Amino acid sequence: MFHDPLPARPGLGLKPQHYAQIIAEKPDLGFFEVHAENYMGEGGPPHRYLSAICADYPLSLHGVGLSIGGEAPLDRDHLKRLRALVERYQPASFSEHLAWSSHDEGYLNDLLPVPYTPETLERVVAHVDEVQQALGRRMLLENPSTYVLFEESTIEEVDFLAAIADRTGCGLLLDVNNVMVSAVNHRLDPVAYIDRFPVHHVGEIHLAGYDETTDDAGERLLIDAHGSRVRPDVFALYRHTIIRTGALPTLVEWDNNVPAFDVLMDEVRLVDEVLDGTLNRRLAS
Repeated sequence: MFHDPLPARPGLGLKPQHYAQIIAEKPDLGFFEVHAENYMGEGGPPHRYLSAICADYPLSLHGVGLSIGGEAPLDRDHLKRLRALVERYQPASFSEHLAWSSHDEGYLNDLLPVPYTPETLERVVAHVDEVQQALGRRMLLENPSTYVLFEESTIEEVDFLAAIADRTGCGLLLDVNNVMVSAVNHRLDPVAYIDRFPVHHVGEIHLAGYDETTDDAGERLLIDAHGSRVRPDVFALYRHTIIRTGALPTLVEWDNNVPAFDVLMDEVRLVDEVLDGTLNRRLAS
């Protein structure tokens, strides 16, 4: 197992249809990322393959079920299962979403947004503190993709995330595709968002493909779909981001309509070009 931080290289989400090819070919990658909830069972083939792959690659563990933004207390049983998984694999990184996904006894299939208010901030700070204490490690919190804005919000998203990181000591996961999706949907400037983002807190970057449709007014509406190549405008925003942050671990997410592994490696090569270009510019300056 790897215990060092994630390398400043491209990574991919680990999918079962690629297990055998990865073990046989050992592709040139910085890390793999898995959704924690997919590996909370005790054993079976998923753990056997993940253990084999973790012998060769650092692991990033990405949660989707803690409901950190929710009004209810965190699910203690879920936290226990998550801690057991962290202790078993000792991932280089653990991250979750600034969102809520549970209500009473039910769990939803979507990661839903929260209003940016002082009350929500207090709740999220308390939940992040609880997660970090339960896991005994620093976590990363991901910026959301959103389709609606709350009238009661009184804090800008960038300031909200910065306050959480400052108060809890957590890091941030900067999802560049989410920035583009939210910016287009709300008629905002994605470059201005990146320019204000507290990049000193960023420990990992995510990229993904979005789908596009139109809303009732005929305006562009982007969907965070994770089912296609990273769009050119997202790659352009990523280049701008990396100029600000320097090289960082960068995950290419592709969770739906998962293609052949070679297609994913094409995306990895594009990320490598951005990271290498940024490194070369910094060495020359």
